[in-house]
Amino acid sequence: MSDRAPWVYIEDIGRHDGQSVTLKGWLYNKRSSGKLHFLMVRDGTGILQCVVFKKDVPEDQFTIADHLPQESSLIVTGTVRKDERAPLGYELGVTNLEVVHSAEDYPITPKEHGIAFLLDHRHLWVRSARQHAVLRIRAEVVRACREYFDQRGFVLFDSPILTPAACEGTTTLFETPYFDDKAYLTQSGQLYLEAGALAFGKVYCFGPTFRAEKSKTRRHLMEFWMVEPEVAFLDLAGDMDLAEDFVAAIVERVLTTRRRELAVLERDVAVLERVRKPFPRITYADALALLRERGFSLEWGADFGAEEETAIATSFDRPVLVHRYPIECKAFYMKADPADPRVALCVDMLAPEGYGEIIGGGQREDDYATLQAKIRQHHLPEEAFGWYLDLRRYGSVPHAGFGMGIERVVTWLCGLPHLRETIPFPRMLERLRP
Repeated sequence: MSDRAPWVYIEDIGRHDGQSVTLKGWLYNKRSSGKLHFLMVRDGTGILQCVVFKKDVPEDQFTIADHLPQESSLIVTGTVRKDERAPLGYELGVTNLEVVHSAEDYPITPKEHGIAFLLDHRHLWVRSARQHAVLRIRAEVVRACREYFDQRGFVLFDSPILTPAACEGTTTLFETPYFDDKAYLTQSGQLYLEAGALAFGKVYCFGPTFRAEKSKTRRHLMEFWMVEPEVAFLDLAGDMDLAEDFVAAIVERVLTTRRRELAVLERDVAVLERVRKPFPRITYADALALLRERGFSLEWGADFGAEEETAIATSFDRPVLVHRYPIECKAFYMKADPADPRVALCVDMLAPEGYGEIIGGGQREDDYATLQAKIRQHHLPEEAFGWYLDLRRYGSVPHAGFGMGIERVVTWLCGLPHLRETIPFPRMLERLRP
């Protein structure tokens, strides 16, 4: 029978009610009750209860089912039947059981484990239901990002990972030998993306970025993924409109397609359902006044840390756009506001519930002489930025964009205490393995 029954995935099990099918997967958990064994089988798309009744299978298979170690790989054939008590509304009445591999004692058991132990076994931890939920939501966010820009005429423009100079500051660079020279792992694809915007009008890149920040906070990784759009002839106001629409679309997508995963994580979806346009927009000066009302003693010109961002964001029920920070707080490529040269035409989007900055961006300096002066002022190697200055020599235009960190957004959407669970293999200050 196992040769005839079609192989199906658990997520599609409802299409096969009353039919004989084959599942291929792993033993997630089991329990026995006399003449019955209940095998919880996972196949990557879901978990299904497979009921092994003594009279329905050969005696040797019934005995094997009673002693199967957790995470053994199986091929199970049986009849799909409705069961309202089951999570998916169905179960499988087993008629044939084949063990592909009987696993050794599995180190991650149903008992509680410490986070260090789980991270040491991350290659196995990703098999758990909670991690499945988080990483499926991550995959949905990534898919939504790509489709958003693809459907709006943006061209995917891949930026290099190996670069000759810094983008976000020289103190957080990972340096690597490059034959007789040296290179750095990219901190952002933005500078190269600007070349793409002046070639194609509107572009985006999507890839890993690296920051050698000696930080142990719940918001930082050494390696993380960013999606970065860049648009020619776009100003700060248009940039904020784009960021707002983009995030609102992502939240709506996850609420529409990943309700089951949010339920597994016990996420309060009412908080996410409030994420609707328009988002509040306040200046840095407004944010500073708000913080002072809340007891923070900050002088004008100070950058905001995690506590300050949390205090600002908790004043609103959806993401807030904070714009026009002091120009000294921002990178060399930010354009000064002509109306107030003390501030940059920049914006940060802060997520509610204390999840901090999820987007940073703004309008770029498009004047050759001004940009050259800023490069010198920041003591950056001018020879490494010759090509970047060229963009201001040949058809320079106002342009703007932003970067959104995938892990921070997923952390917020899932309601997690730390972003280490939002990437398959997190790279943190003291963790390079597995």
